[in-house]
Amino acid sequence: MSSTERRPLCGWRPGSLFRSQSALGANFRRLRTKLGAPKAITAVAHKLARLVYRMLKFGQGYVDKGMEHYEAKYRHDKVRWLAKTAAALNLQLIPLPGVID
Repeated sequence: MSSTERRPLCGWRPGSLFRSQSALGANFRRLRTKLGAPKAITAVAHKLARLVYRMLKFGQGYVDKGMEHYEAKYRHDKVRWLAKTAAALNLQLIPLPGVID
């Protein structure tokens, strides 16, 4: 399969998400540092395909909640995971005073 055959029909380019201030852009940047660019591109393309499917099947519109919402949710999930891991090791997380959550 040539590279032109693998391009999405909608004209989406993975490089456009690198600078995007959207939730998809934040997700792409996080996955890119964790998995590398090729796998991150595939994962975000899969996520976009699921979004488009949901939009077509259920008639839902896509509402981008923004990069800040995505990063706050990611931080909340990460803290919850750390607390669960600490509890499994009989440890306790103590938040630093003066740090805004």
